[in-house]
Amino acid sequence: MKLHLLLTAIVLAIPVANAADAPPAIWKAAAVSVKITPEKPMWMAGYASRDKPSEGVAQDLFAKTIVIEDAARNRLAIVTLDLIGVPRTMRAAIADRVQKEHGIAPSHLLLNASHTHCGPELRATRFPPSDEMNQKADEAEAYTKALQDKIVAAIGGCIARLAPVSLAYSHARCGFAMNRRTPDGKGGWSNFPNPEGPVDHNVPVLRVASAEGKDMAILFGYNCHATTLSFFQFCGDYAGYAQEYLQAAHPDAVAMFVNGASGDQNPYPRGKLELAQTHGRSLATAVEAALTTKLVPLTGSIAASYKEITLRYEKAPTREELEAQKAAAGKDKYALGYSTRLLSILAERGSLPTEYPYPVQVIRLGADFTMVTLGGEVVIDYSLRLKREIKDKIVWLAGYSNDVMAYIPSLRIWQEGGYEGGGAMRYGSHPSRWNDQVEASIIETVHELRGAMK
Repeated sequence: MKLHLLLTAIVLAIPVANAADAPPAIWKAAAVSVKITPEKPMWMAGYASRDKPSEGVAQDLFAKTIVIEDAARNRLAIVTLDLIGVPRTMRAAIADRVQKEHGIAPSHLLLNASHTHCGPELRATRFPPSDEMNQKADEAEAYTKALQDKIVAAIGGCIARLAPVSLAYSHARCGFAMNRRTPDGKGGWSNFPNPEGPVDHNVPVLRVASAEGKDMAILFGYNCHATTLSFFQFCGDYAGYAQEYLQAAHPDAVAMFVNGASGDQNPYPRGKLELAQTHGRSLATAVEAALTTKLVPLTGSIAASYKEITLRYEKAPTREELEAQKAAAGKDKYALGYSTRLLSILAERGSLPTEYPYPVQVIRLGADFTMVTLGGEVVIDYSLRLKREIKDKIVWLAGYSNDVMAYIPSLRIWQEGGYEGGGAMRYGSHPSRWNDQVEASIIETVHELRGAMK
């Protein structure tokens, strides 16, 4: 990849100190930020009700990359994206190129999306075939190809600029996220702020500092949907503003937001640009609070493992059932669209899928730090459970990682039903909700991968 593709990047790498008594380096790292705002209007992601392309830019979108190297020259690449999600095909293409061009194994590559609902649509399909669907798909394909080139080049740029650093961890709390699942009084569940619902307000922070002690990168997380906004301008939502404010306060650093178990968590209040900015300020303040504590230094080496497991659907509908659903849809455009999409897939492929390959990844930095990354929109129960069950000092869960295909309910939410329990499948092309083994399969795999690292 030619260097001119990185001209818009902010590349931060501080040279090692010249002091003769400097301690031996444990880690090396470099970070890059690349603007990925679409250069022209595009259809936007996140809301099925969108009926037109974007209309301007409220805040630029970025792909941010850090490569970390241990003393044995094992490398880890983390990429955070101001996007709705990571398509499975994009992850596969990037992982293949990064391994071939830069020698980093797929297990050591993490792609995490902020899940902003004010970014471009990348999951567009051609089902059912139409001019609008074709336009969306063509836009998504062209944008994704250029994005892949930028990410692969950014990783290469980081590798070329690796320099000694220290890694340290702390955490704080931030309170604007609230559980959004509320009983509707009719035996179901609606999306409405529920102050009694489970939350995880923890804000994990990883500080990467140069040999001279200057901030080089600040990675931070939160468990909350990036859904403050629903207008037609590109914007990173609260996560974008938190990164912006942190970089203003730490001009030598790349601030990187890692979304967590946010499937059933919303920012409240919502609906106005100034609220996204306020929430971003709140989150940035929590990160600053964490940075004022006595951070835990990380020492040791990098270890990572990645596995795609089989998640099974509950029951795919028959052609006759889909045709009946389509006939009964009436004015319900979402029911009509869902049945039509599945019928189109059935006609083209001959059958509907019965399972889906789901990514699970465990990353360790030394003996104390474990990050679990899961695909899809995992609900808060996963964060709370894994923190109870994994006995490491630091446990950080990142959802929206490596593939964002659907909501991932816990067994509790699967049994309750509602939007996150399976109702949201009607807005995509999955043939049904997952079966009741989804949580058990994922948790078992996390422990399997983590146990193999001892």
